[in-house]
Amino acid sequence: MSAPLLKVENLQAWYGESHVLHGVDLTVTEGEMICILGRNGMGKTTTLRSIMGILRKRTGRIEFAGRDMMALPLHQTARAGLGFVPEERGIFASLSVEENLMLPPKVAPGGMSVEEIYALFPNLHERRASPGTKLSGGEQQMLAMARILRTGARCLLLDEPTEGLAPVIIQAIGAVLQKLKSRGMTVVLVEQNFRFAAKVADRFYLMDHGRMTAEFPVAELTARMDMLHRELGV
Repeated sequence: MSAPLLKVENLQAWYGESHVLHGVDLTVTEGEMICILGRNGMGKTTTLRSIMGILRKRTGRIEFAGRDMMALPLHQTARAGLGFVPEERGIFASLSVEENLMLPPKVAPGGMSVEEIYALFPNLHERRASPGTKLSGGEQQMLAMARILRTGARCLLLDEPTEGLAPVIIQAIGAVLQKLKSRGMTVVLVEQNFRFAAKVADRFYLMDHGRMTAEFPVAELTARMDMLHRELGV
């Protein structure tokens, strides 16, 4: 197996005095899509925020492309090739779709062109002159993803992309992730909908109370369904 693009070892993290992550370990090889499953409040989003460097009170080791990321300031983390798409999406209401799309700077060569992005997200092309406030939840999610794809990020940290969206939009986002996977994009996906994730992920991590309690390939998903129903409460 090739060396991991992203490697996290014994990651501990705190919000103030609250100890949230308790020794998280995970690896992602280049071109792989992994999914972190878990109920709300288990530390999934905190894991992404800690990897990105948004949450600074943390210990352990985070390596990306062989580089120690723990001491890097946030803007250098982004320039190293990590791109974060938060659940709240962060669309600027006063800007048009295209202005939102062009806002983040390119951090590395290899990002998708505007033409490629519009081919991947035809809805955004149709709405490119619309203000951010006029977009549906699904369109906002697509725009949040598209902004990062243009920057040249090598690894996409994607937090709950299907939360609150209609089934037809969830299907469209799944199709986009399949296309990104075929392009060799590395993705760390946080998701509660494991039926959706099963169509795109290569491996799964199960998180409970700030720890990874299981790790398995997608081929084992069916055999672990009873456990997942019990652990996720679905």
